[in-house]
Amino acid sequence: MTPGSPSAPRRNRRQTVDPAPFPRSGERSYMRILMCLVSCLLLSSGVASAADLDDAEALYAAGDYEGCQTMAAKAVDKGIWNVRWPMLLIRCQLTTGQYADALTTYEAAAKRFTFNALPLQLQGIEVLRMNNETERAEQELVRIREQVRRSLGRFMSKQSMVATGRYLVTQGEDARKILEIFFDAAIEADPKFVDAYVASAELALQKNDFQLAAQTIDTAIQLQPDDPYLYYLKAQAWAPTDSQQAETALKAALQRNPRHVPSLLLQAERMIDGERYEQARQILRDVFRVNPYQPKAWAFLAVIANLEGKPEVEKLLRATALCTWESNPDVDHWIGTKLSQKYRFVEGAEYQRRALALRPASSQYRFQLAQDLLHLGDDEAGWELAHQTQQDDPYNIVAYNLMTLHDSLDSFQILQADGILLRMDPFEAEVYGQQAMELLQTAKRTLCEKYDIQPEKQIIVEIFPRQRDFAIRTFGLPGGEGYLGVCFGRLITANSPASQGPAPANWRSVLWHEFCHVVTLEKTRNRMPRWLSEGISVYEERQRDPRWGQHMTPAFREMILGEDLTPVSRLSEAFLKPKSAMHVQFAYYESSLVVEYFVDRYGIDALNHLLTDLGVGMPINEALQRHAGSLAALDSEFADYAVELAKQYGPDADWQRPESERPLSLAQWQELLADSPNNYWALKTAAEAAVQAERWKPAAELLDRLDALLPLDASAGCATELRARMAAQRDDLDAERQHLSELTERRDDDLPSYRRLAEIAAQQDEWEVVRDMAQQILAVNPLLPVGHQRLAEAGEAQDRPEDTAQALAVLSLMEPVDPADLHYRWAAALQKLNQPEAAKRQVLLALEHAPRYRQAYQLLISLHNEEQP
Repeated sequence: MTPGSPSAPRRNRRQTVDPAPFPRSGERSYMRILMCLVSCLLLSSGVASAADLDDAEALYAAGDYEGCQTMAAKAVDKGIWNVRWPMLLIRCQLTTGQYADALTTYEAAAKRFTFNALPLQLQGIEVLRMNNETERAEQELVRIREQVRRSLGRFMSKQSMVATGRYLVTQGEDARKILEIFFDAAIEADPKFVDAYVASAELALQKNDFQLAAQTIDTAIQLQPDDPYLYYLKAQAWAPTDSQQAETALKAALQRNPRHVPSLLLQAERMIDGERYEQARQILRDVFRVNPYQPKAWAFLAVIANLEGKPEVEKLLRATALCTWESNPDVDHWIGTKLSQKYRFVEGAEYQRRALALRPASSQYRFQLAQDLLHLGDDEAGWELAHQTQQDDPYNIVAYNLMTLHDSLDSFQILQADGILLRMDPFEAEVYGQQAMELLQTAKRTLCEKYDIQPEKQIIVEIFPRQRDFAIRTFGLPGGEGYLGVCFGRLITANSPASQGPAPANWRSVLWHEFCHVVTLEKTRNRMPRWLSEGISVYEERQRDPRWGQHMTPAFREMILGEDLTPVSRLSEAFLKPKSAMHVQFAYYESSLVVEYFVDRYGIDALNHLLTDLGVGMPINEALQRHAGSLAALDSEFADYAVELAKQYGPDADWQRPESERPLSLAQWQELLADSPNNYWALKTAAEAAVQAERWKPAAELLDRLDALLPLDASAGCATELRARMAAQRDDLDAERQHLSELTERRDDDLPSYRRLAEIAAQQDEWEVVRDMAQQILAVNPLLPVGHQRLAEAGEAQDRPEDTAQALAVLSLMEPVDPADLHYRWAAALQKLNQPEAAKRQVLLALEHAPRYRQAYQLLISLHNEEQP
C-alpha cells in the first residue's frame, strides 16, 4: 500500500516528444508563434478560471449555495477543463438535496474527466447512494478498488493521494499507515494543501485521537481561516475535553456560515444532549431550509421522538431519513449512538445491530455495539466485540485503552451475592470488599423496596484503584477528573479512595448514591433526565445519613439568591453547560432540593408514579405537569421554596460581599466589619486572622458572633473548625474534643478531624468514641492503617474481639511495623472468639517473627491446654 515516486527515466520518457510530426523551416516558425498564442490564451483562461473558482468556493464557504451553484453551472456549461468545477457543482447539489441533478452532473463529468479522476469518483459514490443507486455504487467501488490497486506504487498527485487515503479509510485499512503514507505525504508535498489536513483530522476524530485532530485542524485554520468546516472539526476535537473551546469553535463556524449544515447538526445535537428538544427542532428546521432531505437531521428527529416516548413517530422519521437511500447504515448508527448517550443502551444496541446488518465490516458500528453491551452488563459479548475491533482497527484509541484495561481487570477479585457482582483490586477486596458488598446489599433491599422495583439482571460494580483506569472504563479515554462514580443502569464504575488523593470522598455515600441510580434507572428503563436521577440519589444519601450528600452552604446560598438558580423545566441545562466546577456541584444540590420539595409537597408515592410515567415513555415535563399541575407554576413555586431556604440560612447575617477587583487586606475587612458588624465574610476573615495570630480573646468574641449568625455551618473554615484549631493551639483538649465532635456530626469526609478526635479520645480512654471515629475513618479511606489500628485498640479496650480480629487481619496486609505484636494480638482475639486453630496459626507467626516473645509462648501454652480433655 506504499505509493512510490516516479523514477527519473520514467518522467523523462513522459516528457519526450517526437519532433517528426512538426512542420519544417518557415512552417515551424509559424507553428511556434501559433502555439505560443494558444498557450497564452490557455494560460490566461486558466488564471481567470482559478480566480473564478476561488470566488465560487468562497460563496460556498459563506453559505451562498445558490450563488455558488450558479457560477459552477455556468463554468460546467462553458466546458472549462477543470474537474473542480463539476465537483463544486455536485457539492452544492448534494448540500441542498438536489440529488437527481447531482447524478446528472456526475454522469456527465465522469464521461469527460476519465484521467486521474479518483476524487470525482469518490464523490460519485455519495451521489449514487443518495439516489438509491446502491448497486451502481457498489460496482463503482469495485472499479475504484481495482484502480487504486493499480495506482499503488506509482506517481500520484496530492489530490489523488488524499482521495486514495479516504477511500482506503472506508475499506477499513490500517489508519496509521493511511495517515503516514497518504495524508502526511500529501502535506509534505504541499504544506499548504488544506484538504490533506482536513482528511487527517477527520480520520483522527473517527479514531478518537482528539489531540491529533485539534493540532492538525489548527494548522489548517491558519491556512484557510474563513472555512466554517474547519471550525466545525475543531469543535468536535475539543468537545470531549473542553466544552468552552468547542462552543467557541462552533460559534466561529456559524458566524462564517449561518447555513453550515454540519455545524447546525452539531448544535442541534448539543440541544438534544441538554433535553432542549424544541430548540433542537428549530435548528433542524434551519437545516431543512438548506436540504429538506438531510438524513442526519431526520435521524435526530427520530431520536427526539424516542426520547419523548413516541415510537410510531420515531419509525416514521427513521423511514424519512432513509427516503433517498433506503439502506443507509449511518441512519441507524446515528440514532443508536445518540440513544446510548442518553443511557438508552437497549434501544441503542438494537439500532447498532441494524447498522451492522447493513455494513457488517464496520468497526465503528461494532465498537459502539461493544460499548452498549458492556454498559448493559453483557461482559462476554461486549469484550469479545471490543477485542475484535481492536484487532481490526489498531488505531482506535478507545478500543485499545479498553482492551489494555481488560487485561488488568482479569486480575481483579470478584465477590458475588444477592444478584450483585463486585469486581475490585485483590488487595482492596481483602481490605474492605466484604463491607462494600454488605453496603450494596443493604442499598438494594432499602431502595428497591422504597421505589417498588427489582432489577431483572445482575448488577455489576467495578471499583478502580487508579483514576485513569476508571476513566477509561467509564469514558473510553483518560480524564474525567472530579467524577467519583458513574452508573449506566446495571453497571456501576467507581473510583476507590486510593485514586482520589489525600482527601477522598466517603466511599459508602458514593456507592449508596450510585446504587440509587441503578434503582431509578431500572424503574424508568433509563428514561429519565440526568437532573432527576442525580437529584434522587443525592436526596437518598441524606435520607440514609444526614451527613451524606450536599447541604446548604454560604456559596450555595449566594448562588440561589443570585442568578444561578435554574428553573425545574430547564434543569438539565445546568449539567450540560456549567460555568465552573462549583456550578456542577450546585446543579447536584439544586436537583436534590427539587426532589425534596416534590416529596414534601406531593409525597413519595407521587415520585414513584412520576418514575413509572417516565418508564412508559412520557416526557419529563409532561410527567411533572401530570403530578404537579402547571409546569410554570412548578418553576415558580420551587423557586420560592429554594429562595426561602436560602433566606433562612443565616437570616440575620449581612451577606454582601465587597465590590473590589483586588483581594482586601485584613485592615479593609476590619473596616468593613466596623461598618457592618454582622457581615459574614468580614467576620470569618477577621476571626481566622485572630486565631492565626493567637489573639484568643478577640478571636473568641468574633467566633461567638459568627456562631450566633450561622450556628450549624459546616463549610470549610467555619466557626466550629476555627474553634477546634484555637483549642488545639492552646492545648485545651476538652474544648478541642467538643468542637471536633460537632464537626464530625456534620461532615462525612473530614479525615483530619476524625483522626484527631480518635487520638484525643484514646488518651482519655473514651473507647466508644475511638471506635466510632475509626469507623468514620474507614468509611472515607479504608486503606489508611490508622483506622484499623484505632478499631483494634478500641476492640481490645471494650472486649470486642470481633472488631480486633477484623482490624488486625487487614493490618497484616499493610506491612506492619511490628508484625510479631500484631499476630500475637490477633491470636488473642481469635482465642476469645473460640477459634483455637486460627489462633494457634497466628501465635506461631508471632514467634516466627520474634522467637523470644514470652507472651506469645504463654498464649501458645494456653491454647495447647485448652485442647486437652
